[in-house]
Amino acid sequence: MNSPQPLPPQPQQPPPTPPSSSTISNNGTNYNNERHARPEDAASFITVSDPVQHSEGMNKYTSYRVDVRSSEQPNTIQNNNNNNNPDDVFQNTSYSAVLRRYSDFLWLYERLHKERAGAIIPPLPEKQAVSRFSSSFVEERRIKLQLFLRRVAVHPELYDSPALDTFLRADDITFHVAKNVKVNNGLENGSGSMMMSVAYPSSNPTLNSPPPPKKDGIKKWFAETKTSIAGELVRSPDDDLFVEIEHYIDRLEKQMKNVSTQASNLVKKNKEISNGLFEFGLAFNVLGQSEADELGHALVQMGKTADELSSISMEEAEKELIEFDEPLKDYLKTIHAVKLALQRRHEKRLTYTTCLSEVNIKRSNLAKFRATPGAEAKAYGAEMSLKRGEVAADAARDEFATVSQRVLREVDRFKREKGDEMKRVVLDYVSAQIEYNRKMESLWSNLLPHLERLSVNDEANGTLSSVTAPTNHNEGGNDATSKLDGEVEDMSQPLHHHHHQQQQEHQQQFMNQSNSNPTNNNHIYQGGLPLEGSIQYRDTSAYSGYSNVTN
Repeated sequence: MNSPQPLPPQPQQPPPTPPSSSTISNNGTNYNNERHARPEDAASFITVSDPVQHSEGMNKYTSYRVDVRSSEQPNTIQNNNNNNNPDDVFQNTSYSAVLRRYSDFLWLYERLHKERAGAIIPPLPEKQAVSRFSSSFVEERRIKLQLFLRRVAVHPELYDSPALDTFLRADDITFHVAKNVKVNNGLENGSGSMMMSVAYPSSNPTLNSPPPPKKDGIKKWFAETKTSIAGELVRSPDDDLFVEIEHYIDRLEKQMKNVSTQASNLVKKNKEISNGLFEFGLAFNVLGQSEADELGHALVQMGKTADELSSISMEEAEKELIEFDEPLKDYLKTIHAVKLALQRRHEKRLTYTTCLSEVNIKRSNLAKFRATPGAEAKAYGAEMSLKRGEVAADAARDEFATVSQRVLREVDRFKREKGDEMKRVVLDYVSAQIEYNRKMESLWSNLLPHLERLSVNDEANGTLSSVTAPTNHNEGGNDATSKLDGEVEDMSQPLHHHHHQQQQEHQQQFMNQSNSNPTNNNHIYQGGLPLEGSIQYRDTSAYSGYSNVTN
């Protein structure tokens, strides 16, 4: 099945000059909000909805309604059916609606592994022990279960599976019987046998699902384990290719784990940045309310801008979680599904090797019985056992070859589709980052004029107050006033040097006057320069007291 190609990017409009910021913003927004087509979108006629919680004694579970509107099936699904099988799930155009719980989805997942061994089965949402009945978790699981069904429906190896047909259309009784049917791994050769066995159940359901031969199963397990320990597996022409695929998948898994971890850390840091901007804006709002005039207004504006930046950062973090972090985790799950498909091939190879080993043993036993006089009956039994072993070996060989070819097709499809998916994820992430940084830049730019206007006003006020301060404070004697005016007009000296020199002259005159007229010391201490403090400064009262003394 050819996967739908991603939508082409929007063509740039001539002339090829850099567009304005508003044009970039609009293009970025349209591109970012435009969802790329994915293969599972072709199965939109399958929906999972209406989660309902049930209680049966101590057992509590959630059921989901699964609807199939096959009349809306797209041509991409119809083209998959090359066999024109009347039992195909998408040939019936009737509407169906059933109730299924999570364990039913899990049954379908496991049954697909048996019916289509070697296929890359789409991943199911994980189980959760706590808070599994919360509304957020139930909704998240519903979305993922719907995605699972749609992926199975468009899967080129799974879309005609009998288990899928049973899951989507069987009533409660038929589905219950189907879940109890023990299916062999080779059932796929007769794709309609399962549905026929459960479509017409007998009065005794146990007749339709006989217990498996436990003894034979244990013997088979021991035989395969012995063969696996021996390490002498049957060779095939594609063994080297599969070894290369396994190495590629192992390397890819390690690299994707690292990328997924870094993406999760990035989302976490962005949320921390959002919280930090919120606290930052709150602090500036409080500070601005304690100030007055233009300074307070500018600080409050700074706080509001930081709060808006916090909201944008949180929205971006949530968007990255959904559109970047979650797809990477889903990619890791798909890689794990590829490893499971390779493991199924290894199991088939092990089974085939075990069958060949048993055939060789049975041939040796037959030859021994034929060479023993009076063992004709045992020889006949050994011959029948050998024929059954050869039939099982032929079936195992065909199954091994079928699974091997299926794995090769699936790996090729995995590389093609997941390559396109990774490209879409990265492009969406880059586009979202461009739009996010553009919004941040716009908010900072809008704040800048407020701060620049504040700095100009503060500088002008500071210069004016520094120049006029000495003339305003000197209201005393004419000699001191003329001296201060002369020093102010002499702009060649630094202003701070002028202040220091003037204060020294005042102190010297004050001490001389105090020594010549000790009776006026109390008056001087009350209105003159404050000598008791460690910090001396000039104010109106100090100049007034000094003027009285000098006069």
